[in-house]
Amino acid sequence: MSTQLFSHINYFFPMQTSHPKTMNNITTNTNNLTAAPATTTGENFVFFRHLQLLEIFAAIFVFIAIHSLRQKRKQGLPVWPVLGMLPSLASALQSNNMYEWISNVLKTQNGTFHFKGPWFSNLNCVVTSDPRNLEYLLKTKFVNFPKGPYFRDTVRDLLGDGIFSADNETWQRQRKTASIEFHSAKFRNLTTESLRELVHQRLLTVLDDSVQKLTALDLQEVLLRLTFDNVCMIAFGVDPGCLQKGLPEIPFAKAFEDATEATIFRFVTPTCLWKLMRYLNIGTEKKLKESLEGVDEFAEDVIQTRKKELSSRCDEKKMKSDLLTVFMGLKDEKGEPFSHKFLRDICVNFILAGRDTSSVALSWFFWLLDRNPIVEQKILEEISKIVKEREVVDDDDEMVMVFKAEEIKKMDYLQAAISEALRLYPSVPVDHKEVVEDEKFPDGTELKKGTKVVYAIYAMGRAEAIWGKDCLEYKPERWLGRDGRYMSESAYKFTAFNGGPRLCLGKDFAYYQMKFVAASIIYRYHVKVVENHPVVPKLALTMYMKHGLKVHLSRRDQKITTSKVN
Repeated sequence: MSTQLFSHINYFFPMQTSHPKTMNNITTNTNNLTAAPATTTGENFVFFRHLQLLEIFAAIFVFIAIHSLRQKRKQGLPVWPVLGMLPSLASALQSNNMYEWISNVLKTQNGTFHFKGPWFSNLNCVVTSDPRNLEYLLKTKFVNFPKGPYFRDTVRDLLGDGIFSADNETWQRQRKTASIEFHSAKFRNLTTESLRELVHQRLLTVLDDSVQKLTALDLQEVLLRLTFDNVCMIAFGVDPGCLQKGLPEIPFAKAFEDATEATIFRFVTPTCLWKLMRYLNIGTEKKLKESLEGVDEFAEDVIQTRKKELSSRCDEKKMKSDLLTVFMGLKDEKGEPFSHKFLRDICVNFILAGRDTSSVALSWFFWLLDRNPIVEQKILEEISKIVKEREVVDDDDEMVMVFKAEEIKKMDYLQAAISEALRLYPSVPVDHKEVVEDEKFPDGTELKKGTKVVYAIYAMGRAEAIWGKDCLEYKPERWLGRDGRYMSESAYKFTAFNGGPRLCLGKDFAYYQMKFVAASIIYRYHVKVVENHPVVPKLALTMYMKHGLKVHLSRRDQKITTSKVN
């Protein structure tokens, strides 16, 4: 065996026959080496030993890297020892659009993938954009997919036990109360009247001021102020007066945005880490604590103002019909009036629902109109037709044209254009659930008890399997029937307003609000986005534009003639 092995070695590494003289030289050199100091030999040994260790570590690293990268094909992202998929997530957080990153991963995984966080962390979750899975968790097995303790713990400092984060009886009580109020005639009249007042006495005044001064303005900022005033008027019975000429600084607005941004950061940070940061009062947790002081101060002012007004009123017929007043008059499960903390949570949750969602949606809508002038022209044609029909009966001054509720309802193409904007840029880009017992999604994904589920609404709007090959195009026509009337889509395909028992209570009012505001602006002004203005989403609970929406406004001719669009 030894002879055979030697012959194989000799075959690959042939040994030359040495000349006697050469052998003498080798012997001489060997003697010289033997005479060398022992320290040199020791140093060489240590050097070669370190070199071998380095090679071993390099080989191990290469093996781990190759193995981790191979996981990308199967699991969507590289899976590293100890760190899991965290390096990919950290890289995505540095990009301009994390939601686009999630969408790209889901495309490679047929709409569902397991995100594996670091060892001993709770970042593990299942991410899905499959409509079958959404219908299963939002409707079919709704009771098995609550918001869950992880979500409540993460958002509690900001949202408390409000309707967005609550489950079970706490959620049911709030939703039932809000639902009754939302569907009352008195409340509907309040919403339409307050919106009409805000648009015509404040919004158009601010926009016209910008036109006269030939200055650009941040349309997202203006719309946020509009919806903030609106939600405070209809939900709390107070008027903060944020939308005014000159756009005075509103401390609450900045505090609220900072608080939502810091809260969303918790979802991409191991719980033990952000809780340590909170304890040490550093980083984003310090920012959250400071911003919450501003949020709580505003909520405190609202509650105290309403309490004073209620105590001074005796005539029930003159009582305002707002949500906060209704909750102040109710009792908790112990028969006691709701606590001050609970009323604070009511305020913050409804501000999030009423302020951010509509204004953010309208901001993306106007940005898309700037990029799609044909759509804008078609909206103008629709408005022109409705105005002409009205003029036959009522010769209103077009400078003070106020659209009626029945006219807004007729604007099918405008609603289609807004829905298409929401499809591509949903106000809430991702949402969260937690499994209370072992489950299995319709697509075959196994879910163990306690698994966190993230459904990616932003990614759904970009899924070719859901919307076709033109899914990335802005096409309002996909929402219209052959007769040109608006057609709604399944809530599990178009989830901008959630679905199932948690379907947005304010969906109808949100559409009315967005259509009324959009029609009032488009009828009077052409909105042009400032050239080279960067438009990217901000990582927050709602999809703000990170740099706002800087625009120039120019007046239209008030007499709009219908022209054929090719």
